[in-house]
Amino acid sequence: MSTLVEPPHPRPGGDAADPHVLDNAAWAALTGPHRHLAERFGSAARYRADVSPFVAIADPADPRSWADLATLVGPGNPFAIAGVPTLPAGWATGQSGQGVQLVATAVEAGDDPEAVRLGPADVPEMLELVERAKPGPFLPGTIGMGAYYGIRRAGRLVAMAGERLRPPGWTEISAVCTDEEHRGQGLATRLVLHTAAGIAARGDTAFLHAAAVNTGAIRLYETLGFTRRRDTLFHFLQVPGDR
Repeated sequence: MSTLVEPPHPRPGGDAADPHVLDNAAWAALTGPHRHLAERFGSAARYRADVSPFVAIADPADPRSWADLATLVGPGNPFAIAGVPTLPAGWATGQSGQGVQLVATAVEAGDDPEAVRLGPADVPEMLELVERAKPGPFLPGTIGMGAYYGIRRAGRLVAMAGERLRPPGWTEISAVCTDEEHRGQGLATRLVLHTAAGIAARGDTAFLHAAAVNTGAIRLYETLGFTRRRDTLFHFLQVPGDR
């Protein structure tokens, strides 16, 4: 059965007076539905180290949030943060990449008969697939962030997708990947739609991120009914040693 996913929330947007929850999605998740996975100090929060490298701060324009983040993470420890347009002086250590945030506006989601729910026993195989396919950060505890699904061929996991950030009312689709020898069969597309169906069934709206340079993936998501909402920067940093 397929479901047309229409967001129950205001259309993509938001401004300084009325910021959108997706403008700081990690903070909204860590202080909301994912608070059981969070470590927090003041106006900074992070996922447990085994779950995700992502951290968040309440207000990127407030120096106190960055001071709290330095205390929480500790000097020299790597982390990832998204949606911060400008880093404070001394924090520009590491790598940055331009990303695109897309939201489901007219996705024909539906259950896939081949998709299987993945659990803790599948994590070693999931980590092997991630190492081969390179979809982005995925750690042993990432599976605790939400539902993950896979497709197998001859018993071997060859494609997967699942849920990452979960701000109130929204769920991010992530870890979308397929083994090289099984690409071109639409497996990732099927898993995205299957995951989106589960998200819609509990009343959330799906969203996702893609690297801005991955124009092929962005076009595919748009054909599936995702709408480009905003550009966002992803920073992979360490707390400066003098903090």
